Amino acid sequence: MGLSEARRQANAGGPSFILHDGPPYANGHLHIGHALNKVLKDVINRGRAMSGYAVTYIPGWDCHGLPIEWKIEESYRADGRDKDKIPVLQFRAECRAYANQWLNVQSQEFQRLGIAGDWADRYATMDFDAEATIVAEIGRFLLNDTLYRGLRPVLWSPVEKTALAEAEVEYHDHKSTQIWVRFPITQASPTLMGASVVIWTTTPWTIPGNRAIAYGPEHTYLIGLVEAVTEGAGAALGERLVVAEALLEPFLAIAGITQFEVLHRFPGSDLRGTQAQHPLRGRGYDFAVPLLPGAHVTTDQGTGFVHTAPSHGEEDFAVGREFGLEVPDTVGPDGRFNPWVPLFAGVHVYKAAEPVCTALSNANALIARAGLVHSYPHSWRSKAPLIYRATPQWFIRMDGPAKIRVKAMEALNAIRFIPDAGRRRISSMIANRPDWCISRQRSWGVPIAVFVNRQTGEVLRDPDVMGKIVSVFRQEGADAWFNSPPSRFLGPDLNPDDYEPVTDIVDVWFESGCTHVFTLLEKGLPWPADLYLEGSDQHRGWFQSSLLEAIGTRDHAPFRAVLTHGFVLDDQGRKMSKSIGNVVAPQDINNQYGADILRLWVMSSDWRDDLRVGKEILKQQAELYRRLRNTLRWLLGSLHGFHDTEIVPANQMPDLERWVLHRLSELDRTVRNAVETHDWTGIMPDLHNFCTSDLSAFYFDIRKDALYCDRPDSLRRRSCRAVLDQLHRCLTTWLAPVLVFTADDAWVARFGEHTSVHLQRLQIIPDDWLDYALARRIDTAREKRRIVTTAIENMREAGAIGSSLHALAQIGPDATEFSLSEWAEFCITSGAVAGSMTTALPAPGHKCQRCWRVLPEVGNQANHSGLCLRCADAVESGLVGRPAA
Repeated sequence: MGLSEARRQANAGGPSFILHDGPPYANGHLHIGHALNKVLKDVINRGRAMSGYAVTYIPGWDCHGLPIEWKIEESYRADGRDKDKIPVLQFRAECRAYANQWLNVQSQEFQRLGIAGDWADRYATMDFDAEATIVAEIGRFLLNDTLYRGLRPVLWSPVEKTALAEAEVEYHDHKSTQIWVRFPITQASPTLMGASVVIWTTTPWTIPGNRAIAYGPEHTYLIGLVEAVTEGAGAALGERLVVAEALLEPFLAIAGITQFEVLHRFPGSDLRGTQAQHPLRGRGYDFAVPLLPGAHVTTDQGTGFVHTAPSHGEEDFAVGREFGLEVPDTVGPDGRFNPWVPLFAGVHVYKAAEPVCTALSNANALIARAGLVHSYPHSWRSKAPLIYRATPQWFIRMDGPAKIRVKAMEALNAIRFIPDAGRRRISSMIANRPDWCISRQRSWGVPIAVFVNRQTGEVLRDPDVMGKIVSVFRQEGADAWFNSPPSRFLGPDLNPDDYEPVTDIVDVWFESGCTHVFTLLEKGLPWPADLYLEGSDQHRGWFQSSLLEAIGTRDHAPFRAVLTHGFVLDDQGRKMSKSIGNVVAPQDINNQYGADILRLWVMSSDWRDDLRVGKEILKQQAELYRRLRNTLRWLLGSLHGFHDTEIVPANQMPDLERWVLHRLSELDRTVRNAVETHDWTGIMPDLHNFCTSDLSAFYFDIRKDALYCDRPDSLRRRSCRAVLDQLHRCLTTWLAPVLVFTADDAWVARFGEHTSVHLQRLQIIPDDWLDYALARRIDTAREKRRIVTTAIENMREAGAIGSSLHALAQIGPDATEFSLSEWAEFCITSGAVAGSMTTALPAPGHKCQRCWRVLPEVGNQANHSGLCLRCADAVESGLVGRPAA
């Protein structure tokens, strides 16, 4: 029986707890971010289990999509093979084998980190049942009229030849060519006739797709006469140009215009009905270019006129749709202009700036050009720049009958976010996102398994057909879509010649957004999940796709709470990079230090922000670990032979023991709060401070004398051992979620191989252990103790004494919290006396050979001349070395 199952059986009947695992990608060894993520999940799960919850944790993997395809294609390119000539089923089989290989590797690496889960029952998006469920979820959107095929610009990778989701996009600095181009006015008011509108763009390659110019109705524009220019300027003497007044000065500077007479100022609304000609008129672009109002037009930069290419921008497309513009098909999937594009057929958009500028110059349309370094979208896989390209894609309506956007925004109000800033982040993303593009033009994944009528272009919305597809997928997987005739799914009542199967695959974010269905709902587990936990980047990724998928199909969020963590940087705060050589691999930490050190680093850090890791940081964690481990070792040694008959009721214990119980009660509340809130920030520093400051440097230091020298049946020693018993039980169970191997070793070393700390509950702490008045008294005593120990150290440096047992504690009149004998214990001196001030004095008498105290009574025992009264009694009792009865 595995730990997870044993834990569930132990907690059967308790409240359930489901942390649904966000799937890592099955592509390569684990990195340090994986370790951070899984350790956080494991600590939360273990803490809940030790609090009596029936915890179910099913780890899973994303297995489809572009990165794996890319790896297989790389192997093809290395062998000189053409991917397009490989049969699709062969290609998919190679992708599946690759994903399965790395899934198994990562599973072993996660388990080496001590992550407890149902590894034998893991989920993977490429499992047949998962693929069937994903198609079934697509069917839900299809049948509720939320899925549609439409033409609109999407972020497109010319390298990978596919649309990308926003979560697959990185932004890097990129050098673009910015141009200022004149569009001669052909239809306007008399004042504007003969003038030219000036546009500005940073994408010269979109000029062939221009079909309009947008202006701001509320902006002020002016028309002016060029009277003087610098040598080589693109502007011509005597020409009239129209620009926004707010941008006149920077435009004149870039255009080399030194004298410009303003002829007329007017509001943008006066431009209604104005038309211009395309700057490449007479060269295959012989159509009118209307000037249209646009709310997106600003006067932050440029000229106040926005060149509008409906195929290559979301705002451009929106303007085009509003005014019925053509959406020209200018750029192909590989980023090259299509054969029918005048002047530029076959030119790649990455290399189009120069030929476009040359053509504009030849047409006397280019006023100015310059370089511009700006943030620009790139593919996270190929690192190549992306373009906006209008293509037919499959979308899920955000604002259709299902009201996904509105319902998602409402659902977010009831979800707990840790930290709360996550709510604002994901809310703003959902409020502003366009319809969800779920289609990808690739091969490895779950197809959007629907049919389109060849004559009408309408998608077939037939529940019986969808049911057949899902049933086949559940038995044979998604490959069935590629190796079966349409008639297999359409049945006898529909003519397969009338329908075309869609071969686009679904966005992997849609797939991972469905995992709550086949991992929880279809297994009969509680839904929604109690917690989703991933990095903060998943507000635009998995958190969002899961929320939108569940809202669109079930009108409810799939999670009750969302926790996000930061990213891992090197010890200098830099992003890890192989080129820099600062990558810290979890496998290396395991090999050098062990998994518990890595886990301790995670839980000792403030994971709400970015974390740092490096050699020195790991050395520090190893030192922290050593102190915690030594505390457990000391407890085990001091509890040797402990028996329940030694237990003393708390109300009969000395103040020092009752104070330790009070501290246990405080820490228990802190740990339990972490368990309930999922926020373990600060728990490990608190436990480390307790072990080093409260225990090792104070309580253990004081009570070593009683443990070693008191009679085993003495109240003080029995009380101490009873407290040590509680300390061992509490510390091992508190540390177990983090130091999974060390805590279990410490438990088994005491209670035997037949048990495990991970099957225990957190210790039940009686309410009456809390005693804040006693805690204040002990705090005051510790302050006084520091005064005494400082005085003792000064005496030692002066050579007056050897150790603290060669001294007496002198307690001033303001220190009445405890008796003199208790002050001697606290200060670890041979005695204590009252005095005018708190300090230390040399102790009179002789050194006891057993306890090393210096006392006047030593030497006065007839049978034990070298012992003090206490030690003589202990020896005479015959109980030394045996546990108390």
